Amino acid sequence: MTLTVPAHAPDARDKPAGRIRQKNEEAILAAAEEEFARHGFKGTSMNTIAQNVGLPKANLHYYFGNKLGLYTAVLSNILELWDGTFNTLGPGDDPAEALAGYIRAKMEFSRRYPLASRIFAMEIISGGECLTAHFNQDYRSWFRGRAAVFEGWIAAGRMDPVDPVHLIFLLWGSTQHYADFATQIGLVTGRKRLSKQDFAAATENLVRIILKGCGLTPPAA
Repeated sequence: MTLTVPAHAPDARDKPAGRIRQKNEEAILAAAEEEFARHGFKGTSMNTIAQNVGLPKANLHYYFGNKLGLYTAVLSNILELWDGTFNTLGPGDDPAEALAGYIRAKMEFSRRYPLASRIFAMEIISGGECLTAHFNQDYRSWFRGRAAVFEGWIAAGRMDPVDPVHLIFLLWGSTQHYADFATQIGLVTGRKRLSKQDFAAATENLVRIILKGCGLTPPAA
């Protein structure tokens, strides 16, 4: 099973006005990620984001309503990427192929979108007030459905018995670590930034460690 990493933006619109709006929204979201990751929600100014993106402040309010709306959009973007990728795992998949594909996709998100991941981490650490609506009963039902996929594989003897909930936490934490704690990794390794090759090596290490812990043989990259 091969997972692809979707674009970190909405689909293109057909009409010229729609394409202009999409371009503006993408530029605003990118500038917002930079500011929210550097200063947090409270320390970020809509004026600064507008200046950085080269648009009037009124445009930001037109597209996103207010600062909270923009902040929520940044959080929603990364959650849609993460959750959308997790949705592709199904009972009929080969567990080793599916898990390896998911780990590789999540690590690619950490490499390509580290700022959004850090903003999410900061929001969770601060109490997750802005994510209350997201983590509702529907989300908990969705999460149980994801855990049920692993339970099915275990019941069928296709992987070793492990607690699916804690396995999911391990998958999330280990892959997001490379975005959220990039500074610590850099200080320990003596590198300013991990290269694409570094990420590839780290990814395959995670694949081997996690899959072997589940009694699975890691598939070739």
